[in-house]
Amino acid sequence: MTESFRSLGHGGLARTGVVVCHGFTGSPVSVQGWSEAFAAAGFAVNMPLLAGHGTSWQELAKTPWQHWYRDLEKAYLDLVSRCDAVFVAGLSMGGALALRLAAQHPVAGLALVNPGLTFADRRAKYAGLLKYALQSVPAIGNDVKKEGILEGAYSRTPVAAVHQLAQLFTDTTALLPQVTAPVLIFRSTVDHVVPDSSIDVLRKRIGSAHVELTALENSYHVATLDHDAPQIFSESIAFFQRTLHGL
Repeated sequence: MTESFRSLGHGGLARTGVVVCHGFTGSPVSVQGWSEAFAAAGFAVNMPLLAGHGTSWQELAKTPWQHWYRDLEKAYLDLVSRCDAVFVAGLSMGGALALRLAAQHPVAGLALVNPGLTFADRRAKYAGLLKYALQSVPAIGNDVKKEGILEGAYSRTPVAAVHQLAQLFTDTTALLPQVTAPVLIFRSTVDHVVPDSSIDVLRKRIGSAHVELTALENSYHVATLDHDAPQIFSESIAFFQRTLHGL
């Protein structure tokens, strides 16, 4: 399933697209405002619901990571068929998927919010064994500083899916040298889900010659729903516009 926000703009951006990707155990709710901001700026937007998400954590437990990537790639190729340039924006795991996509396709640029490539919980590396003894663990969703905000995430995190996520991280990290598109990274100064090591790995291994890092001082992990969301929206739009004109 892919939800699309068609371009309402005219002129230079009318034939420019953005694929916006949500995170692990989450839903498009977490990036809907971001998608709408891109659409309001004149971009054509696709916002996919990734396989295993938006249903139940039990369904996610049965979903291989390749299906998450397949859905993002499908949304990207749909925009490629009708746009001159396509950017990718991703939150958390959506950032990892966006990076993998950029390693395999000529994306115009990337905007990433707290992208994940490593785990804060050391037990995650044993998920391949733990999944046989433990079906799920407490949820990782809704890490938002702003009160009363929910991202539509699952109430439990399936351990089998954590194992799949670990495989995605390993695969994407190996491909980072192939990512040459300009990248804008938004990083929350307080993030209870993704550790700083993810950003360290990304900056060390990525092949892009243009990487910008912006600190978010008033948001937790799901920053696209938090106090700094307006900054994310405006700065990612401006970054994509600058990229179209050669930065």
